[in-house]
Amino acid sequence: MVRKNRRIRIGRIIYLVLAIIFALSVATQIFFAGMAIFISPVNWMKHMTFVHLFGFNIPIFMLVFAFIGALPRWAYWQLLCILISIFIMYFTANISANLPWFGAMHPVFGVLLFVFAYTMVSKTWKLTFKNKSNQKGDA
Repeated sequence: MVRKNRRIRIGRIIYLVLAIIFALSVATQIFFAGMAIFISPVNWMKHMTFVHLFGFNIPIFMLVFAFIGALPRWAYWQLLCILISIFIMYFTANISANLPWFGAMHPVFGVLLFVFAYTMVSKTWKLTFKNKSNQKGDA
């Protein structure tokens, strides 16, 4: 039983670390977009390249550690929202030529993605550190 609790705790901590890295990565993306708009268009390359480092990669690893950490259902729903939001981000970035008004929604969805990421970090933090008595996280 102690070994299972330790596995769950480590899984949740790694999940939390990945969630924090993901949220910081989304904030960095928004910063790179701002640099491209307000400083120099050369910075668009940073914005376009950086997303490939974390985009779908971190959420997939988070899914693995959600299983290991026996996270509650809300964590899986949040991950699904994150993955759908990433897909929407790619879609809105590449649809601008055909549907410019939908392409203009790209920064709005970017901020929404950050809100999802922040919520994920907040809820996971509370589950991992403030709820030590309930290791299964069913509450």
